[in-house]
Amino acid sequence: MSDQEVIYEVKNFVATITINRPKTLNAFTGDTIKEMERLLAQAGNDPKVGVIVLTGTGERAFCVGGDVNWGKGDSSGKSGLQDLEFNFNRQIAECPKPVIARVNGYAIGAGHHIAYFCDFTIAAEHAIFGQNGPRVGSPAGGYIVSHSANVLGHKRARELWMLCRRYSAKQAFDWGLANSVVPMAQLDEEVQKYCDELLSLSPTCLKIVKCSFYHHMAPIMGKDMNDLIQEVAPNYFSTGEQQEGASAFLEKRKPDFSKFR
Repeated sequence: MSDQEVIYEVKNFVATITINRPKTLNAFTGDTIKEMERLLAQAGNDPKVGVIVLTGTGERAFCVGGDVNWGKGDSSGKSGLQDLEFNFNRQIAECPKPVIARVNGYAIGAGHHIAYFCDFTIAAEHAIFGQNGPRVGSPAGGYIVSHSANVLGHKRARELWMLCRRYSAKQAFDWGLANSVVPMAQLDEEVQKYCDELLSLSPTCLKIVKCSFYHHMAPIMGKDMNDLIQEVAPNYFSTGEQQEGASAFLEKRKPDFSKFR
């Protein structure tokens, strides 16, 4: 297995970006995200690429979001999330080429909202979907949250984000979070089917169609996570609330957020 945290491959006009951190269920750090952003930009500008596939190594996880050890922070108490410029979802939305999420297992937290920002989501039957933010004190906010209402409608989107429940691949399909659900053994075949269909179509017309959807999303794209933190809770990272959520997760206990209400 490659020791690279992100693997990039182009074959037959399909670029595949793979998060390669299977020991952490393909959780990412700030460095991982920066590399993913670089490679997505590279694929978007490559005339030899017509479709982009995002996935994770192995059969356990697509991505479970940020690595909690990184998110908890260093010895100075500064969280890895603090001041993170997370532009990957915006990049997916602005990328002129179709982007497919190949969901090969858990798609949790940022891994999940990355998947629903993709143009298509193809999932293995054993995949599990869900958000984690309030459960672990991760202050997700802005357009990465609000776009879920475009996908699901407000009632389902609020359930997804405010209750942090887990959903099977079948339920994700029924809700519109996945375009197709197949046995793991057929996942690559199904992804290739979508790639082949897209590659047979006018690339310029696909760019225009995708840009049309982006303009529909534009009203919510103005504020990101850091904007919302500054608006709602500018001192969030100094209160200990985020550290309590991360510590509880790592210690496998229920967090105590009572003193932060």
